Amino acid sequence: MRFKFLPAVLAITALLPLHMTAYADDRPGVSAQACVVMAQDGQCVFEKNADARSLIASTTKLMTALICVESASMDEIVTVKPAHCQVEGSSMYLNETDSYSVKDLLLGLMLASGNDAALALADHVAGSEAAFVGMMNQRAEDLGLSGTHFDNPHGLDAEGHYSTARDLARLMLFCMNDPIFQELTGTYTAEINGQFYTNHNKLLRICPGCIGGKTGFTSAAGRCLVSCCQRDGLTFVCVTLSDPDDWKDHQALYNWAYETYMLRDLTQEARFDIPVISGSRRNIYAAPEESVQLVIPKNTQIELRAELPQFVFSPIKKGETAGKVWVIIEQVTVTELPLLYTDSVQMAYPVLQGLTTKENQT
Repeated sequence: MRFKFLPAVLAITALLPLHMTAYADDRPGVSAQACVVMAQDGQCVFEKNADARSLIASTTKLMTALICVESASMDEIVTVKPAHCQVEGSSMYLNETDSYSVKDLLLGLMLASGNDAALALADHVAGSEAAFVGMMNQRAEDLGLSGTHFDNPHGLDAEGHYSTARDLARLMLFCMNDPIFQELTGTYTAEINGQFYTNHNKLLRICPGCIGGKTGFTSAAGRCLVSCCQRDGLTFVCVTLSDPDDWKDHQALYNWAYETYMLRDLTQEARFDIPVISGSRRNIYAAPEESVQLVIPKNTQIELRAELPQFVFSPIKKGETAGKVWVIIEQVTVTELPLLYTDSVQMAYPVLQGLTTKENQT
């Protein structure tokens, strides 16, 4: 079995969490007992009882899928046991006489919300359900999901099985950085061993930009839904717990979020030109190490205030610290970033400089 682990913090770009909740009077009302809309930088732009511990039903399977994607190859063959086929609740109707790959079972887990698939995967990856649950709880701790505890891999109600809307949103954002997970959660239909499955998440069909998610329901938990939407390069995750009108609420929340917020790329604005003295070139650029993007309310005024030398003497090494820049919004400094030289610059006349130095020493 192949084990691999994803980093706990992903940084494709320097997405700066501002925590500037720009609540407007036109925010949609929601039927959910708990709800979060979280931007790709981890900023909550909408929340209701976000940290209340709740039953989460089959949205549990987000963590189940993550553990399997991190710990097993998709083409590994899983042996189905009779006990896997006897679990109550939603099922992909495994046949213990058939063979299934890990990917087959993950598709059954995510599309049909198969509790049988969850048990089969848990046994395969960890040797037992209890050991797999231990992996789930360790991963939750690694990811800082302090309001989460798992008792099983499928989500059937249990006293020690709970999470929060905020934790589930953070988990979904993390999961969506893995291309295998993205493929699984974004698949709408699949044929496995002659059976056809359709994803329970109908937002994939009715909500523009929806690229994944997971449904859940028990009588005690109510309707639970985690989804992910991407429009114009901006990603949001929405979580509703105990929500009788979740399809409508997710669409309304996404429409509101995209009407209210935008992704502002400051990469070019945070690039500064500095004159070079006695160099092989006349100027050099200083910029943050990574691209800089902000999720901000539309029409927000941003000020960049840099501390840099008026000029610099060569030689200069790429990656050396040049100064720093502050990002200021509404007269409040929201972040500070180091500025690094983007290239190296040699002295204009290194040979003559060396001769001059020797002459001065004689």
